[in-house]
Amino acid sequence: MTAPKATILSSDEIRRALTRIAHEIIERNKGAENLAIIGVHTRGIPLAERLASKLSELEGVEVPRGMLDITLYRDDLSEVARQPIIRETQVPFDLADRRVILVDDVLYTGRTVRAALDALIDLGRPEGIQLAVLVDRGHRELPIRADYVGKNLPTAKHEVVKVKLQETDGTDIVELFDPEDLQ
Repeated sequence: MTAPKATILSSDEIRRALTRIAHEIIERNKGAENLAIIGVHTRGIPLAERLASKLSELEGVEVPRGMLDITLYRDDLSEVARQPIIRETQVPFDLADRRVILVDDVLYTGRTVRAALDALIDLGRPEGIQLAVLVDRGHRELPIRADYVGKNLPTAKHEVVKVKLQETDGTDIVELFDPEDLQ
């Protein structure tokens, strides 16, 4: 793998973006009461944890956290793998009467979010669902938009956005690559 085409977000910029998103969530929801944060595997989970911690710190209330595996809800499951890896879904609270903040790292075509919505609705009927993403790169194939965005990043369809997080990759950075640079 060669050097990235560009660094989109540094560690400090990721931290600031998540802090801003936390403030926006509080403002829009008039506090953190009745909120729940659910991260989409894989990198949505640590982002959700960070957001929940920030919300708790700012508002003084514990925000329930969960993790969602969307593998079996993907519309491209047969194209992804013959033996898909199923990860844990863990939502240890009732969704009823809660506003759920669904968290993922990158919003691109909208298909991951569509799968996440299907998986979430199978677990219960929340009062509402809002979407928070670290990077929105455009190129939607479905009518989905994020409520909270760390960075809007216009990209070419062929470009690749790589999010690395301390919890999963040992560092915090968002980088842009051309596909041939990842070979």
